Amino acid sequence: MRTDHATVERRFDGTFKSYGGPQYVGNSFSTNGGPIYFDSSPGTYRSQSAVYKAIDRQTYTVGWICTVKAEYVAACELLDEEHPPLPTLSLNDSNAYTLGRIGDHHVVVACLPRGRYGIASAATVAKDMLRSFESIRIRLMVGIGGGAPSEKHDIRLGDVVVGCPVGRTGGVLPYRFGKAVQGKEFEITGSLNSPPTVLLTALNHLDTLHERKGHRIADTVQAMVTRNPRMWEKYKYPGAEKDQWYESSFTHVDSNVGCDIGCGYTVPPVIQRKQRSLDSSNPVVHYGVIASADHLIKDATARDQISEQHNVLCFEMEAAGLSNDFPCVVIRGICDYSDSHKNDEWQGYAAATAAAYARELLETIPESQVAGSQYALDNVSDVGEFARAE
Repeated sequence: MRTDHATVERRFDGTFKSYGGPQYVGNSFSTNGGPIYFDSSPGTYRSQSAVYKAIDRQTYTVGWICTVKAEYVAACELLDEEHPPLPTLSLNDSNAYTLGRIGDHHVVVACLPRGRYGIASAATVAKDMLRSFESIRIRLMVGIGGGAPSEKHDIRLGDVVVGCPVGRTGGVLPYRFGKAVQGKEFEITGSLNSPPTVLLTALNHLDTLHERKGHRIADTVQAMVTRNPRMWEKYKYPGAEKDQWYESSFTHVDSNVGCDIGCGYTVPPVIQRKQRSLDSSNPVVHYGVIASADHLIKDATARDQISEQHNVLCFEMEAAGLSNDFPCVVIRGICDYSDSHKNDEWQGYAAATAAAYARELLETIPESQVAGSQYALDNVSDVGEFARAE
């Protein structure tokens, strides 16, 4: 793998080694000539025998936002390269970033602050990212979500749901609980922009490739946990026997024990489904509407009601904060069924399948197409907040 400055190799211990240039080990650089220290010029690392010019922040054109640590870990592990941090960022930016490359694209990955979830937090992270990386053109929201399985949509744990326009919906449907509207227990709070055309084109192209040739999602996740054994326990495929979809009327019995002990795996209350054929692409990628609210849904009855009325495939808590000022593709790995049986067992694998799909999506987009697309900053409603040169 080669960049303008060096070839970088990822090590199992999380450090990196570069060939043909300075070596990045842990949080420091070294070269054959001695230690590297910061030069007064932004983005420059200097040693006794060589000057290393770091990639400028203007080079990064892909913004990738995660919500929780498992999503962030999966995103970072699937980078082709990981770059050193840049010394100069906006003074008003409170994000922490991992920088790297996937294929031809330079990627900025950020995660929401620990314990701060929801629409407002996601919007803040996105705006801070654009303050420091004003050249971003491709935007992704990648992570986990709760599925809405039905007779119409065979959604299973570990599957991937990609938000895309359906009818008048741009791909993300904002809703709100707690306010009765004509007898309903929720209300739709508006409509959000669809992803940019360059991303919609890439989605269609990738979906076509998958139908013709299959995808590499499961192989990518398996390679990731094999390459880095410390990730095996949390990010490996849990197994089909751990994927149980319960009848909507059956609530979790005891919050202190898992479903295997408290609820059981008998039919009913477990809904029996056909085993997926060996020649099918597993996990399955679904395209459609993702519902987003500042509320964690753990109610199968509400899930079914919203899903049936609006053809929703997935529920999550952040995308509604991004889709207007940070138009993006929302990619969610399914880690639960948005019911009372929700637990964390599938979170690592679901985060990894979503990241693996996002990686394949970026690989289908030519660099020249990105260069000709609109800057993300041009979509921000209050452009005054984001000076291009700070």
